Amino acid sequence: MKLLEPLKLGAVIAPNRVVFGAHETNLGRDRSISERHLAYYLSRAKGGAGVIVTEEASVHESDWPYERAPLAVDCADGWSRVSDACHNESSVVLAALNHAGGQGTSHWSQRELWAPGRVPEVNTREVPKLMEQSDIDAVVSGFGSAASIAVSAGCDGVEISAGQFSLVRQFLSGLTNTRDDQYRDRSLFAKQVIRAVRRAIGADKVISFRLSCDELAPWAGITPEMAAELAADFVADTDEARIDLLTVVRGSIFSAGSTRPDGHDAPGFNLELCRSIRSAVREVAGDRVPVVAQGSIVDTSQAEWAIEDGVADAVEMTRAQMADPNLVNKAAMGRAERIRPCVLCNQMCMVRDNRNPMVTCVVNPMSGHEFEDEPLVGTATIASEVQVVGGGAAGMESARVASIRGHTVRLFEASDSLGGELLQIAKLPGRDRFSLFADWLAAEVHELGVEVNTSMEAIPAELDSTSHVIVATGSRIGDPTYAVTKAAQVLSAGDVLAAGDPTGQEGDLPNGAVLVWDPIGGPVGIGVAELLLAAGREVHLATPDYIIGNELARAGDLGPANARLAQAGLHAHRRCSLLSVKKGTATLADRFSEELLEVPVEWVVDAGHRLPEDNLFHELAAAGFKASQAGDSVAPRTVHEAILEGRRRALDLG
Repeated sequence: MKLLEPLKLGAVIAPNRVVFGAHETNLGRDRSISERHLAYYLSRAKGGAGVIVTEEASVHESDWPYERAPLAVDCADGWSRVSDACHNESSVVLAALNHAGGQGTSHWSQRELWAPGRVPEVNTREVPKLMEQSDIDAVVSGFGSAASIAVSAGCDGVEISAGQFSLVRQFLSGLTNTRDDQYRDRSLFAKQVIRAVRRAIGADKVISFRLSCDELAPWAGITPEMAAELAADFVADTDEARIDLLTVVRGSIFSAGSTRPDGHDAPGFNLELCRSIRSAVREVAGDRVPVVAQGSIVDTSQAEWAIEDGVADAVEMTRAQMADPNLVNKAAMGRAERIRPCVLCNQMCMVRDNRNPMVTCVVNPMSGHEFEDEPLVGTATIASEVQVVGGGAAGMESARVASIRGHTVRLFEASDSLGGELLQIAKLPGRDRFSLFADWLAAEVHELGVEVNTSMEAIPAELDSTSHVIVATGSRIGDPTYAVTKAAQVLSAGDVLAAGDPTGQEGDLPNGAVLVWDPIGGPVGIGVAELLLAAGREVHLATPDYIIGNELARAGDLGPANARLAQAGLHAHRRCSLLSVKKGTATLADRFSEELLEVPVEWVVDAGHRLPEDNLFHELAAAGFKASQAGDSVAPRTVHEAILEGRRRALDLG
């Protein structure tokens, strides 16, 4: 595979063309690169990553991004430990350097934001300070000092960010650079930064440049055509401002979520943009400056195609390696089918917000927790027989991990196939990759020799009372919080997803207008509404929140989801409670004024909270079984908790 061939980066050779790119993690202690970072990056190095780019570090104390970013002056020891460990695994290590400029927050620093123009920050509406020349000089010097610290600590070079959250890009863009001084030359600041870094690190170290090549704001922002000229200009210098690697991204102040969107954008969405930039770079620099493709590339087959077809010279597969740190090694062994698939959900790896969670992964909860979590490898002290009831996410993960640890496992699933709620989630728009994860879990379970019994409901009298039972029986529909008359038609979100025909023409669902009641604001209610709208239905959606899909903000899909729904013709009812459902009418009440609204609909979809299906567990406990629970049977939550608890119950066996 060309993906696995070495890559020349100036004077440095990477063992392959797979990049684990810079991303926010919140793994730091204070503002340093911590032991948690070390374990996180080392896991990917051991898994075969060719280039590892550490989390962006602020180059100057004036910078406070949304997240708890490292500060370069505090990173020397951490960079040294990461470099030493990852070099032992043959990975190239680059330290990402950045200043977020006006795209930050003052609530930690209690200082003004710095930016090239007085353009309000999109999220906080905060107006930044127009940088004076002394401020600019301090930041340029900060880039040089930070780069010197990084290479002195053992890094092979640095990555300068001119991506979506960066001061460098803000100077490059007409959206944010409103200056009338020498920086009207919008590339001047970037070139000053590159020169300062090159002077600091010398000719033998790597400078990578991360460039937003489409701000998705053609009225004033960087367009692909402009970016091709910019990229060609930046790579032309072979001396004091030489760069050795160029990564193509998209997004800006008004479209930051477009850089790493969820599954509503197709994998590899950025590839044609990358192709055009690479062509411009090659005209000027030949093959001296490799170009890296970025943009939801999560399958090695697509990555290989991108290199074979001349789209890029290397591929950033960051989320893919969060899901499976051993991606490169598995590809090298010809076992790509055993790579744990990234589902592109952004639910646990998008941590750039004020909650500041540590980065992790829905399908791989050890991601980000390598320092403290017990590894899966190893053999149980005493191998035993284990019975797992439930073939959904929690049950299959329990069976998988218990089998890896040497236990003999039998799995019981009442339906005729494995997958459970994962298969239902996969029917939602933008969530189809959850079916790949269900298939992967099922394949792993079979590969490991688990005895799988489908179409078999577990009954206490038929289970082995001498072996441990892990109950992962999922959840059931919650009790309604509103009045329902006998003639009313109320279905669950699961009923809609199980139906074969959302149009209702084949009788799978009721006819007529429908109200989706969504007291959660997560992907299920929104997804069901989108499915019904796409089927030509008249759809109303009611939420108690001020905005539809409130919880989607965590995954970066809040704005896009509201745009999709509005464009599809959704009738939205915000700040409402559902009081009653009767034939032909749903009654809503404004949460504040208590004003009533009669919505003419023929049926209602309840996308509300569910309850644990825990009867079997209590029966087993009463009968004296050694039993434990995992996933929704404990408390209905997300796929992440189901996988995490399924794994923990297996590890608890010893």
